[in-house]
Amino acid sequence: MNKSQLIEAIASHADISKAKAGETVDAFIKSVTGALKKGDTVTLIGFGSFSTAKRAARVGRNPKTGKEIKISATTTPKFKAGKALKEAVAKNK
Repeated sequence: MNKSQLIEAIASHADISKAKAGETVDAFIKSVTGALKKGDTVTLIGFGSFSTAKRAARVGRNPKTGKEIKISATTTPKFKAGKALKEAVAKNK
């Protein structure tokens, strides 16, 4: 499912226009991104948690040449699925 399909599904389930559903999805993404930039965790009970993790600087290798390269430290977003989401997905199999 891509973003436009998600917007269509939300509009259908919530009985709202696609434009309003699109604004809602965009607002959700901006809100989660803003919270993660501040270092906060976003928890949606039953769905999951968005958080950040720090990766230390390390030395890697260029796969083409085999030459060592320095990979700088970074902060990366993470998502951990909640229990209800895990159970819902497992029941569909």
